[in-house]
Amino acid sequence: MVIGVCTLELEIPASHSLKDKRHVVKSLIARVRNEFNVSVAEVDSHDAWQHATIALVCVSTDVDYAHGLLEKAIDFMERQRLDAVIGDYSIEMW
Repeated sequence: MVIGVCTLELEIPASHSLKDKRHVVKSLIARVRNEFNVSVAEVDSHDAWQHATIALVCVSTDVDYAHGLLEKAIDFMERQRLDAVIGDYSIEMW
């Protein structure tokens, strides 16, 4: 069994309140969850208006499949919300 974890930093420059940020983050999380069947959550930077830290997790029997799935989810996120810029991300496999 392989567990893939992707942690990424989002920058939301157009956000002027936590409500603006929440709208962007919740929408993005729901779309990724529905499209890729992965677990997604905001894991840090809860009080920052223009930053969010998101984690995606998947379980698979194949390392290459899990890594590819997380890469596709990141590409999907870049295309879906143009108001949220992915600053940095890392993928780990266990």
